[in-house]
Amino acid sequence: MTIKEAIIKSLEDLKAPSSSEDIYEHIIKNNYYEFKRGKTPKNTISAQLGSFIRQGDERVKRVKDSRSYLYYLSKFENDIEIDDVDNDNENTQSTYKERDLHILLSSYLNNKNIYSKTILHEQSKNSEHQKWIHPDMVGIEFLDLKSNINRAFMRVVQKSDIFKISSYEIKREINTDYELKKSYFQALSNSNWANYGYLVAFEINDNLKNEIQRLNESFGIGIIELNPNPYESRVLFQARYKELDFKTIDKLCRVNHIFEEFIELIERLLTIDERNYQSVVNELSSFCDDYFINDSEIVEYCKSHSIPIKN
Repeated sequence: MTIKEAIIKSLEDLKAPSSSEDIYEHIIKNNYYEFKRGKTPKNTISAQLGSFIRQGDERVKRVKDSRSYLYYLSKFENDIEIDDVDNDNENTQSTYKERDLHILLSSYLNNKNIYSKTILHEQSKNSEHQKWIHPDMVGIEFLDLKSNINRAFMRVVQKSDIFKISSYEIKREINTDYELKKSYFQALSNSNWANYGYLVAFEINDNLKNEIQRLNESFGIGIIELNPNPYESRVLFQARYKELDFKTIDKLCRVNHIFEEFIELIERLLTIDERNYQSVVNELSSFCDDYFINDSEIVEYCKSHSIPIKN
């Protein structure tokens, strides 16, 4: 059981507004979580409870008493007397959204010479049924060919060796085994057409690393841990290479016009003559997602979107 799960379980048991100390004592009494030596358990519980509120987790709410805050599960709200619900629970601007992370990922990918593009579900035909059809972002990396002869030669010999297409499913956080399984298999479903499939998350519970490794070895979806400084993001587990599924690519082109345009630009780059090659590269660059130019832009963006800066 993770520390978040221990808190939720304790609030489930207590069924009433409770202080962080009450919740801590309940966790210890029931052995819901084993704190590591050298830690400050009470402070850890207090900080995690505050995190529920700051990050807009709707499961937990809090009220003010004379000294501090009392916490409770929102599902019990109608069964208990709540006179002064803390406004932080309703401040939707105090936390970042999943799509606020896209520019962090595009900056990370751009640094690796990967062109990336967001694919919005609501722009797909029958959008309510397309959530597990295509990923949040797609990316393409071209083999760095230095001479015109090499590029022409590779086109003739094996086009698939010139580029690799990747799929990225983005999540704010993965804290529980349930969240991991749901997110992982969504990424698997969304990436079965691509050379590489990745699940990207801003926060990943360290206790899940063994299970993530097992899933990676079994199904081949890679894991990227995103950092507010995109250049400090890291691949925890590499994705396994697959051949492109052109039948599914064709289906995705029919479903989403942005994806179709992305594929059309790739096709033009592979077939264009050398004289017009750079103009199509420029067109692809303009079409793809924006990315940060300098560190000050990153800091300003994270602050304005309430994206926490990790220590």
